[in-house]
Amino acid sequence: MRRAYASEAAAAPSGGSGKLIVNFALPHQTVLKKHEVNQVDMSAVSGDLGVLADHVPTIEQLKPGVLDIISDAGSTKYFVSGGFAIMNPNSVLNINAVEAFKLEDIDSQAVSAGLAESQRLHSAAKDEKVREAAAVEIELYEALQAALAGKSK
Repeated sequence: MRRAYASEAAAAPSGGSGKLIVNFALPHQTVLKKHEVNQVDMSAVSGDLGVLADHVPTIEQLKPGVLDIISDAGSTKYFVSGGFAIMNPNSVLNINAVEAFKLEDIDSQAVSAGLAESQRLHSAAKDEKVREAAAVEIELYEALQAALAGKSK
């Protein structure tokens, strides 16, 4: 088997702004549509990554974590529970998430209480399905806690 590597991304079309165009959607809402930004940082199954204009095309599965959208106006951070990010060759990034909430809107006390309850359910579970469901909740709450701990950075 011969391994091939991605080629260099195509240059921005003439007259292009050099900006990354972001479309960010949830099942029930379009968060951003054709929004020009400088960079998007995200947590993917393959690792954390930052995406700029002209990034090599890629498809990334998002894991629970922070999605940081950076523009000239500043940074907006969302917590996403999962989804996909698709970088196209024309500097368009499409992000489809299952759920997303602005980090500033998340109550850290509610997260701590939810984590404690999920841990209690996990250790008390007699049924494997209940234990597995609690383990998924624990992973999500731990990712939320980590995101909130780093939100002032």
